[in-house]
Amino acid sequence: MNAAIVTVGDELLVGDTENTNATWLCGRLADRGVAVRRVTVVPDEVAEIARVVNEYHAEYDAVIVTGGLGPTHDDVTMEAVAAAFGREVVENAEAAAWLEERGYSADDLAAETTHLPAGCRPLPNDEGVAPGAVVESTYVLPGVPAEMRAMFGRVESAFDGVPTHAVVVAVDEPESTLIGRFSELRERFDVSVGSYPGESVRVKITADDAAEAERAAAWLRYRAELVE
Repeated sequence: MNAAIVTVGDELLVGDTENTNATWLCGRLADRGVAVRRVTVVPDEVAEIARVVNEYHAEYDAVIVTGGLGPTHDDVTMEAVAAAFGREVVENAEAAAWLEERGYSADDLAAETTHLPAGCRPLPNDEGVAPGAVVESTYVLPGVPAEMRAMFGRVESAFDGVPTHAVVVAVDEPESTLIGRFSELRERFDVSVGSYPGESVRVKITADDAAEAERAAAWLRYRAELVE
């Protein structure tokens, strides 16, 4: 399964807010064996959000959109997702009923709070107010991290891939000296190799089979200077 993540918000593009939602989602999806092929940040603009969602919906099995939910002037994500699918934004009776059960009346909320793309499946917001939505294979979640994580928990089972297994080996050598061993590692074993330099080089060995990943890691440990 391939997926794309679209995070919405001017605050992300100017550096006022760190994009922790994308990092968290990538980790959770990777744990489920889902390959994240794109992570894109877009401004609070209907046309830009709609264009990216439309493009990614055509290319990938699922799209996750976070941010821009609610009734304020810059919360335009629902309108944009509706536009991407050629739908109207309408009052969603299911979302309104769920909020009423939680003690919110129509007088407590701005009217736009429960306006969602026509024909969507609403997603309750267990940690907040503004509901999310599922439109075909696009999942629209809040931008507030606690709200996003709780809502993703409601739909996480829909993301199903082939889990991979990873082993990290910390090597006390310059990355440039490891190039030949990385090539041989990939030739000998059915693995992918990533290297991340810092105070030491973290070598991440990933395979579909856990035993294969461990064999490859053992091979590298025997041939490298390890961090003590």
